[in-house]
Amino acid sequence: MTIESNIYQGQFGNFTITDSDRQEVTVYRLGLAIAGVSFFVGILLFLWLDLTTIIEQILTGLFALFILGLGVSLQKIHIYFKPLHNTLKIFWLIGTISTIIFSINSQGNLITFIKNQPLSLFGIGFIFASLTGIFIKEAFCFNSIESKILSVIIPSLLLGYIIGIFPLQLERILLTIWGILFLVFIMRKATQEIPPDIGDKSVFEYLRNQKNIL
Repeated sequence: MTIESNIYQGQFGNFTITDSDRQEVTVYRLGLAIAGVSFFVGILLFLWLDLTTIIEQILTGLFALFILGLGVSLQKIHIYFKPLHNTLKIFWLIGTISTIIFSINSQGNLITFIKNQPLSLFGIGFIFASLTGIFIKEAFCFNSIESKILSVIIPSLLLGYIIGIFPLQLERILLTIWGILFLVFIMRKATQEIPPDIGDKSVFEYLRNQKNIL
């Protein structure tokens, strides 16, 4: 409940939303936008064009943009439970390091490598685990239907691909749904008011004080 301009009533007292807070949310959303658009374009190229050397290089570049955008968002996202926030960042780091190693070992043919070695997703998949964490947080905080669906589709598709239980056509459908819902998600975030993404700053302050006391 707003008391006056930029001053809000939180669970543990009043708090102020600053320009810096708003900038963090903007960067968070921009990172997700970069990740979402890169991923969607990559899906279109992967599904509709032959995997030539040039296309594979473009896909690798788009995947790098996806990883970068996601990493920026993970730095700026507001999550009350700090261990969970740190876990998502560690997942992103493990997945990024795995991607770099596999890319080097495959001499830049990362997409072909993943197609031929599904078990590589046990390493690269940590990136998508961190993305799923964001969608779970968004589903919990804002009850968005696309976040709920993506929270289920992403791990299901990845595990299904690793195990090899899904027919190719179903994998393509799930991948397409993933890309479309990701776009829907970032478009809705772009029009959402900023304060809800900042959260209750009094909770952050309370948790910091509790940590100092302990």
